[in-house]
Order: sequence, then C-alpha cells, then structure tokens
Amino acid sequence: QVQLVESGGGSVQVGGSLRLSCVPALDRFPNRCVAWFRQAPGKEREGVAVISTTGGGSWYADPLQGRFTISQDNAKTTVYLQMNSLKPEDTAIYYCAAGSRCNLDRRTFYVWGQGTQVTVSS
Repeated sequence: QVQLVESGGGSVQVGGSLRLSCVPALDRFPNRCVAWFRQAPGKEREGVAVISTTGGGSWYADPLQGRFTISQDNAKTTVYLQMNSLKPEDTAIYYCAAGSRCNLDRRTFYVWGQGTQVTVSS
C-alpha cells in the first residue's frame, strides 16, 4: 500500500534546479517527521534532509546544506525539496519517508515512497 507519493524528478543540466514534492496518499502524513533520502547506482541510500511537520524544524546532511532546502506548505500536506546548483553527483533516485524521529538514519523510517529519478548531466 503506497502511503507517500513523490513527484518532480527529471533531467536537468549542471547548475540547474528541481523541486521535488512528497504528498501522503491519505489526508495527512503518517508520522510527524518527513525526510528525503537518495540512492545513487551502486551506493547506499543516504539521508538528504528532514523536517518536523509539527514544529517546522529542519536538518540537513552537511554536504548538502546551502544547496538543498526542505519545506512544507501551510496545510502540512506537502513536503518539498528544493535543489539548486545541481551537480552530476546529485544523480539518484530520491525517496520521501516518514518516521517518528527527525533524523537522517534510514533505519528509523518505516514508511517510504516509491522514489523519483533525478538525473543531472554536464
């Protein structure tokens, strides 16, 4: 049963921007913490950013802070990931996940979307 749905992926050139969206399949997110992870071919899934949908706080993987921004809409029904100054190494499948702990440890997230592909070409 799909509980999270991602959209907004695609192909972009180096230096370009994309905005990903994550919405719950039902009327609200199943847990208060919503995160973005990504997985490149041959690599482990890594955390990108997480937001508390109740308190609004956000946290980032250190290398990505400054280029990526996680946010939510006022209705708290959509979580976004704005990605700027994209690089080829940002190419990956990006997943939205929900959990009760606002961190970037994928083991603490039990609800996942199916992912959206982001490809950055030079």
